Amino acid sequence: MFVGRAVQNPSKVGAVLPTSEHVARAVADVVPSHGPSTVLELGPGTGALSDPIRERVAPGSRHLAVEIDPELVRYLNRTKPWLEVIHGDAFDLRKLLADAGVDRVDAVISSIPWTLLPGDKQRELLHEAAAVMTPGGVFTTVTYLTTLWRAQTKEFIGALDDTFDEVFPRSAVWRNVPPARVYACRRPKS
Repeated sequence: MFVGRAVQNPSKVGAVLPTSEHVARAVADVVPSHGPSTVLELGPGTGALSDPIRERVAPGSRHLAVEIDPELVRYLNRTKPWLEVIHGDAFDLRKLLADAGVDRVDAVISSIPWTLLPGDKQRELLHEAAAVMTPGGVFTTVTYLTTLWRAQTKEFIGALDDTFDEVFPRSAVWRNVPPARVYACRRPKS
């Protein structure tokens, strides 16, 4: 499924293979595990991050996902019926969440291919994500070490620094193709 969608939509899928379980676990580590919370995935694709997130969230939590690709929405609804999948564009995040009865989330987990977006769109989407976070919330995303030299990646890391007070690059995850770096960001700036 993943490879098929990547071939058909290369401008919307930023990887050649699904995210490894090693990256998925590193991302899930920042999800609140005590007390009910609301966790939001942006661009879940085939759901490689969804299972480790589900394992970590406390009972009574909500786990939502915003996916733009209608075929992936159908796939997620079929394979992960416990996941609240919202078909839509993350650029409309506040409206999509309001329609789902959600005003704030405790964690935003992003699998969006940031380096495929121009800088102004990166900032716009980060602003949308920051706008729905609780004050103690966390924004987590993944970049690939093979793209760190690219202008779009440098621009994205700069956009993270401009959007959040704390940006923590976590250690590299070498057991992924390509190797990845997970970022955990807190305290959105005004």
